[in-house]
This record gives sequence, C-alpha cells and structure tokens, in this order.
Amino acid sequence: MAEKKNVSRRDFLKTSGIAAGALVGGGIIGGVIGANTRQDTAAPSGGEAGQSGGAETTEAVRGLQFFKNQSEFAVLQQATERIFPEDELGPGAIGLGVPFFIDHQLAGSYGENSREYMQPPFEVGETTQGYQSRLKRNELFRQGLQKMQQEAQSRFEANFVDLEGEQMDEILTAFQDDEVDMQGANAQFFFRLLRQATLNGAYADPIYGGNQNMDAWRMKGFPGHRPSYINEIESEDFVEMDPHSVGDMLT
Repeated sequence: MAEKKNVSRRDFLKTSGIAAGALVGGGIIGGVIGANTRQDTAAPSGGEAGQSGGAETTEAVRGLQFFKNQSEFAVLQQATERIFPEDELGPGAIGLGVPFFIDHQLAGSYGENSREYMQPPFEVGETTQGYQSRLKRNELFRQGLQKMQQEAQSRFEANFVDLEGEQMDEILTAFQDDEVDMQGANAQFFFRLLRQATLNGAYADPIYGGNQNMDAWRMKGFPGHRPSYINEIESEDFVEMDPHSVGDMLT
C-alpha cells in the first residue's frame, strides 16, 4: 500500500496557484486533488455511518430526508469530504454536516427543480441558459453517486467508500473531465453541481443543515448575520467577532 501524504487546503491552494474564487466559479477540481483526508465515517454498502471527529452523523441523530439508501449517502459523504477535506484549519465536509445539507436540499424545491422551466428542448450552451437536463437535480445526484460506485467497482473492484484517497480522486477527476457516461446530463455537469453544493453546504447559514457550529465561518473570520455593527464600524483595527447565525436572532 502506498504511503499516504496529507496535504491541507492551504498547502494545496498555495502550491497549485489556485485562487479561492476559482474553487467556486472555475472548472478546476480544487480541494479534491492532493488532499488525502479520507474519513472513516461512511460504512461500505449496507453498513451504517459512524462518527467523524466527535460529530455524530448517523440517521438517528440528523435524519435523512431524501436518501433512503444508506450506502448512497455514504458515497456522498466521502465524495464531499474529498472536495472539502478536513485539515489543520478546521473540519471538512463531513464534520460540517455538508452531506446532510445536500440531502435536505435534494428533498426540497432545489432537488425537485420546482421553480425552474423543465420542458424540452434541452440545449447545453451558455451558462445563462440555466439548467439544461430532463432530470431533476435529485435524480441526477442519485445517478451520479451510483455511477461513482460503479466506477469504483470497475476500476478497483471495491466500494467507493473503501477506496484510498487517491483512488477516489481518480474517479472524481474522471467526472470533472467528463470521462464517465451518464444519462440526461454529462458527468462534468454533475460534478459541478456536486462541488457547488458542497461549498454551499460548508458556508451557508447553519439553519440549512450544514456549517455546523459555524466552523466554516470561523475559519474565514466571517461574523455571520448581525443586526448592526454600529459599535464597531468606526474602529480602525480589525475586530474579531464570534459568528452569529440567523437562528441566533430567532431565539
């Protein structure tokens, strides 16, 4: 077995020359490549998820709204963790609850494309054309996760969740490079949805199910949602603040 090499988000961005904005809007894989941080929370097919860094992630604790197959959810957990890995700066996707954020989004209007025009013709062209697939997002996510599992079986004769980090990266890179056949949309389109959903779950307000304990905001030094900055606005020095969630203002 090859020796694992841990590379942090910060190290990867510095050595690859990737700007933070490119992770959100660009076509590059960002934190997926090089960050060898596989979590052991997701069990193989038929198993139950465990814990990561003390954060409980089982259905009994959080509750799944869209996924009924625990093995599919386990693939989602590991895929998002490769995109947004844990490092010395703070927790990764699993620790932040990102997989549950995505699960909840897929169960709602985002996953059902309920506010979007979904009639043919479907033409892939400019980004301004909007969503271009006959499949709803939740159908596309389910197909994509199943394809990840199939790729793991065909390439490595193992479940996706049992692969080494570099092997997971190989599969995710194949999706990014549109080398995997999918129905209703191409693999690159699915990967971009997955990456964007991962980042959204990491940095969205915790009321949506991700960004647990506002840890992603703490890593960024983002103060969250506050009704006023009247006491700090005149300060010439940087003011450190504990982040506040929308939920804090509702209690």
